[in-house]
Amino acid sequence: MSFTTVERPSARLNRSQLFVPGVRPPLFEKAAASEADVICLDLEDAVAPADKPQARTNIIAALKTTNFGRKSISVRINGLDTHWCYRDVVDIMEQAGERLDLIMIPKVGVAADVYAIDMLITQIETAIGRKKPVKLEVIIESVLGLNNIDAIAGASKRLESLHFGSADFAASARMRTTNIGGSNADYVMLTDKDSNGRRETHWADLWHYPIARMVHAARAHGLRPIDGPFGDYSDADGYNTQARRTAVLGCEGKWAIHPSQVALANAVYTPPLAEVKRAQEILVAMKDGAAKGMGAVALNGRLIDLASIRQAEVIVQQMQMIRDQTGS
Repeated sequence: MSFTTVERPSARLNRSQLFVPGVRPPLFEKAAASEADVICLDLEDAVAPADKPQARTNIIAALKTTNFGRKSISVRINGLDTHWCYRDVVDIMEQAGERLDLIMIPKVGVAADVYAIDMLITQIETAIGRKKPVKLEVIIESVLGLNNIDAIAGASKRLESLHFGSADFAASARMRTTNIGGSNADYVMLTDKDSNGRRETHWADLWHYPIARMVHAARAHGLRPIDGPFGDYSDADGYNTQARRTAVLGCEGKWAIHPSQVALANAVYTPPLAEVKRAQEILVAMKDGAAKGMGAVALNGRLIDLASIRQAEVIVQQMQMIRDQTGS
């Protein structure tokens, strides 16, 4: 390992993050009863401009009266380029009590965007004597944000996670697609012709680079990388396929813009039982090996070493966190 150590925020289960528009209070109780790990009460894209003040009032009331159980609660504020942003932060921080866990900052382009919200939160917490510090999560959804992602990831000790917003990113990059996540029929490769002149078409992932870049920046700064929305909530297979790809890349969870996507995300980002069992076996085998002065041992015909311990510990700790929160 490098002499430079990466500080990590407190662990938080974040397999599924269910978004609920602030203008629809009847959905708050339903979200609280769902299996989502994180509930994000939304003031931004899901709320029309004329409805934003009422949505803010609704969310403040919900944070004071709704029983969200052990779920983490986030509020997505409006962007720093709008006149709603400061009032979102001030009103919610000053009026909503201690239940709020996270503030999500959308469309972050530079590190100063995070610094500005951190400054507001810090001053309010000091002024009102808040006991539980509010943490931050940011959405990378522009070319500017992706280019500045390392500075953004290190901009605040409050920051816990980076999220990828495919729709706004596509608009920023002027990509020729209207999909929110998922595939595109034009983003393909052709194989060379075989002996009969036939060629195969291979679909490719147009989101691979920005999500991989986000994962690397997040992990380098000890943050959680979270995949964003999948727009076609009637396409469970498409959602699962994208979630599995981003899980392989290192994402810990994914957004759910519809309640039906919560179970899908939880299933994909929960380690398979066989994987958990193997991780537990690795830790036992390495402990026994260490007692004998061995740095590497064989397990079921495969070599395992100190790096295997780190991989296994991640899986075991994640599974324990799931059991602690869900009681299963």
